[in-house]
Amino acid sequence: MIKTLALFGVTALAEIVGCYLPWLWLRQQGSAWLLLPAAASLALFVWLLTLHPTASGRVYAAYGGVYVCVALLWLWRVDGVVPTRWDLLGAALCLLGMGVIMAAPRGAAP
Repeated sequence: MIKTLALFGVTALAEIVGCYLPWLWLRQQGSAWLLLPAAASLALFVWLLTLHPTASGRVYAAYGGVYVCVALLWLWRVDGVVPTRWDLLGAALCLLGMGVIMAAPRGAAP
């Protein structure tokens, strides 16, 4: 589970960087050269998602919980906005949901 969580964390960081750089270009008048590392980061994001051994829909659903947490860390460390207790509660609920999705027993459908 730790390995999966770490892989999700790296995956989320790749996605956020891949989206943040074009945002800098569009909203902050950054250089268009930012689009090259953004594209590479998004390609890395997609590749990292393929490293999970379970069904892609389940991976995407569980990954969403980790993405929320990493996005809130980004909010705090990059944007300089301290997450509220409501942000943290929401992140905890997302991680709980991710845990349920990833750790649920897999057997024949009821």
